[in-house]
Amino acid sequence: MRRTKFFHPGRIIPFAFLAVIGLGTALLMLPAARTDPGHAPFVIALFTATSAVCVTGLAATDTATYWTPLGQAVILVLAQVGGLGIMTGATLLGLLVSRRLGLSTRLIAQAETRSLRLGDVTTVLRLILIVTLAMEAATMVALTVRFRYAYDHDWGEALWHGLCHAVFAFNHAGFSTYSDNLARFARDPLILAPIMLTVTISSLGFPVIHELADGARRPSRWSIHSKMTILGSALLLIIGFAAVAAYEWDNAATIGALAWPDKLLNAAFHSVMTRSAGFNSVDIGRMEPTTLMISDILMLIGGGSAGTAGGIKITTFLILGFVVWAEIRGKEDTTAFRRRISPHAQRQALSVVLLAVGVVAIGVLIMLSLTSFAFEVVLFEVVSAFATTGLSTGITPHLPAPALLLLTCLMFLGRVGTITVASVLALKERGTTFRYPEERPIVG
Repeated sequence: MRRTKFFHPGRIIPFAFLAVIGLGTALLMLPAARTDPGHAPFVIALFTATSAVCVTGLAATDTATYWTPLGQAVILVLAQVGGLGIMTGATLLGLLVSRRLGLSTRLIAQAETRSLRLGDVTTVLRLILIVTLAMEAATMVALTVRFRYAYDHDWGEALWHGLCHAVFAFNHAGFSTYSDNLARFARDPLILAPIMLTVTISSLGFPVIHELADGARRPSRWSIHSKMTILGSALLLIIGFAAVAAYEWDNAATIGALAWPDKLLNAAFHSVMTRSAGFNSVDIGRMEPTTLMISDILMLIGGGSAGTAGGIKITTFLILGFVVWAEIRGKEDTTAFRRRISPHAQRQALSVVLLAVGVVAIGVLIMLSLTSFAFEVVLFEVVSAFATTGLSTGITPHLPAPALLLLTCLMFLGRVGTITVASVLALKERGTTFRYPEERPIVG
């Protein structure tokens, strides 16, 4: 019985992430992984490993100068493993070796990939591998060629930068092999556009990609999950783009000094990156408070389920929106796109959102007690960590060790906490033999 409980998907997934984080921490503490003599401090190595495995991208050091090529390679591999998913990667390896999956393996893979049916698991896993390799390869080629011919890198250097940014982009880990992240490319659409495209596609989530690849290209044939994810993503991207462009248009510290086409490009880039990608082409710390607040909201919502994006997920947010709309109209059923949303899905969405808000609130309170930074800056950092976004106003390297450990916990909870809660809620559902008398407390 104990062995069965341990191998419950809700437990084995976080333990797998912890194991990889531990291994990554040990590798990053090797003297050969650091440019300066000696090994990296434990807190720095742990924070960086967690940020990579949880595909966040927050960095307590300058990735380009603090870590050697070996250290950067470790971060790259950790981000790839974390983006694919620990159990997804392990299951893929088992599938390649044995060509079949047992029931227990399918259940674990189903919990992490969010496959709707057990029969979908093998197909989704193969699609994950194909899409990941194809998107990363295409992005790498585009970036490598641009780095080689526009910025005078030799082929080896261009290939390394192209590979790193392609992997980090697809897996939404906002690390960069440049000290200023992507700020030096703020006027280069041939660098920013491939990264934006990769992030946008990967943020949809593999169930949506699977459905589109399976032939359901017309909106009328999409499932309610795909409709909510695709239409919600488009709406949020447009809102983010319009807000950044409006509030930052005359801000000389961000996009104000750029020509108008570059302003539009960077406004769109920031909107896409708040979907949990974490790259920045302008100085986030010098953005207007209103822009930071809008970014907080977009980061917390995040991207599509069962992908590399973080946050509470678009479908979770929209389900609660439809619940509110149904209540306003006095409807007994919550509907969307001519489909009724199950009460169980509504309870799941409410649970995830309330837990997320509670974790963020506690995180902000603790961070404020540990540092002297302004509230809006602390809120941005905490939301970015929990939503595994990786954007920062620049305070991360200046945080004390306890604050870094707090962010480490938030990144871990943001990456595996929602997976754990969702799978446990799904697998613990059971009927009851009786019902208590109903009573209605006053609401509002």
